[in-house]
Amino acid sequence: MSFKFSDENLAEIEALKKRYPSPKALTLPCLWMVEYQEGFISLDAIDEIAKHTDTPPMEVYRVATFYTMFHLEPQKKMNVQVCKTLSCKLCGSDEILEHLKEKDVNIVHVECLGSCGTAPVMQIEDINYENLTTEKVDEVLKGLK
Repeated sequence: MSFKFSDENLAEIEALKKRYPSPKALTLPCLWMVEYQEGFISLDAIDEIAKHTDTPPMEVYRVATFYTMFHLEPQKKMNVQVCKTLSCKLCGSDEILEHLKEKDVNIVHVECLGSCGTAPVMQIEDINYENLTTEKVDEVLKGLK
C-alpha cells in the first residue's frame, strides 16, 4: 500500500515551502496533514514526508513517535488525552480518569494540555474539553459517537 498526499495537501505543502527557510521545517505540518487525511501515519507516508521535506525517513519517524497526537496505526477506539499535571489533579482529573476507564476509549495520560485555568481537561481530536465533571465527559462522548 503506497501513500499519496491529496491534491489539496500537495498545494498546501508548496505554499508552506515559501514560508519556511528549509523544507525540513515542514515535517510537523506534513505529519498533521497525513494524520488528518488518513487517520494515522503509515511507514509509506513517512517515506513520502521525507521526500517532501528533504529529511531522512528515520528523522520523520522520530518526530512522529515523539508526539502523542500522531498514530502509527489505525485507531480502533477514540483516543482521549487526559492531563495529569498538578492543576488538573487538584481539580479532579483522577476521578475523570477512573470514569473514562469504564468507557470504550483509548486513554492517553499526557503531561499538559495547556489549559490549567480550566482544569480538569481532556482532549479528543485536537479539541479541549474543559472544566470536566463525569457528567460532562458522558455528554462529550455521547455527542462524538
